Amino acid sequence: MTSLQLSADDARRVALRAQLLLGAPDRQTGVPGVLRSLGAVQLDTISVLARSHELVPYARLGPVGRAKVERAYWGAGDAFEYWGHAASVLPLSQWPLFAFRRRRFRERQAVWNERVTSSVDDVLQRVKLEGPLTATELGGAKKESSWWGWSDVKHAAEYLLAAGELICATRTGWRRVYDLPERVVPADSLHDDFDDDHCKLELIRTSARALGVATAADLADYFRLHVRDVGRLLPETSLVPVAVAGWKSPAWADAAALSAANARGRHRTTLLSPFDSLVWDRKRTARMFDFDHRLEAYVPKDKRQHGYFTMPVLAAGSLIARVDPARERQTLVARQVTVEPRFATKARLEATALSISRALGEAARWVGCDFVVVEQVTPEPLGQLLKAML
Repeated sequence: MTSLQLSADDARRVALRAQLLLGAPDRQTGVPGVLRSLGAVQLDTISVLARSHELVPYARLGPVGRAKVERAYWGAGDAFEYWGHAASVLPLSQWPLFAFRRRRFRERQAVWNERVTSSVDDVLQRVKLEGPLTATELGGAKKESSWWGWSDVKHAAEYLLAAGELICATRTGWRRVYDLPERVVPADSLHDDFDDDHCKLELIRTSARALGVATAADLADYFRLHVRDVGRLLPETSLVPVAVAGWKSPAWADAAALSAANARGRHRTTLLSPFDSLVWDRKRTARMFDFDHRLEAYVPKDKRQHGYFTMPVLAAGSLIARVDPARERQTLVARQVTVEPRFATKARLEATALSISRALGEAARWVGCDFVVVEQVTPEPLGQLLKAML
């Protein structure tokens, strides 16, 4: 089959539109609409300006109320947590599509620790009798020791969650609340009837809609599938084969996303969470944006190049810089701003500074900061411009 030819710019535009970062934001569907379109929002415990699951809809909708984000994920009854792309919030309609993964976890119970076996029945029985419970209410999330670690109860609850015997569809603070799926999942979705290939096929299609245009490896990474399974099932997806200029591997595109390849619209100028689905795949980010994206939170401080929680800056459809932010009372502090060399030329310097100042200003207002302070900037001439604008 002959592949449709796409320029690198076209592919990037298709991807940005599919990720809701190009075009007017759909404020009517709001945060639930963002979740449905992306198919997954990754969770992470790190909180600098906000937690990653808050930053994702903010990047697409602008300064959406943070309470609305929490309600959309854990208050509306339309989402649940599971292993999608790492730990993720997923639309509740996807429950049947993860039957293959639940079966795999049931088959691998031993890897969760031998202690799980003795606690599983007790945990499950208590949730059945007492209703939704946190790990603390079940007996404690951490083991009794001087170092961090899960208790037997927490291990059991997490195994039951992975196996689909329990579900998390709400949180208390940052604590998971474990419940029975039959209390949460609509009756027509409460099943494990789909075979493994059906589940994976639908998840590949979901990934394609969210990515717009993607290689087999991109499609596999979105929901952590095996590339060989994606390659085997691609002929059944109805995705359009495409060849993207500069990409070494063949690609496929969602037909609806392709129809918007030539559409124009307003680009978002924003800070992105390092766990945002636009950039969570480092190889794809490098290929599509020529941007080497790394999270350095777990790198020793003296070995970091760009900072603890480096956030890419998206502007005009490009990743132009990275910012390591912090919050000190009512001040947003940009500890380190590093601009990509091609956006730091004399001709681009002012436009780049303006975009970064806009991204920082909007983020500051969103988290309730009155001031923005910029510390270290590379290159230095841009720092002078940026500080003047702020």
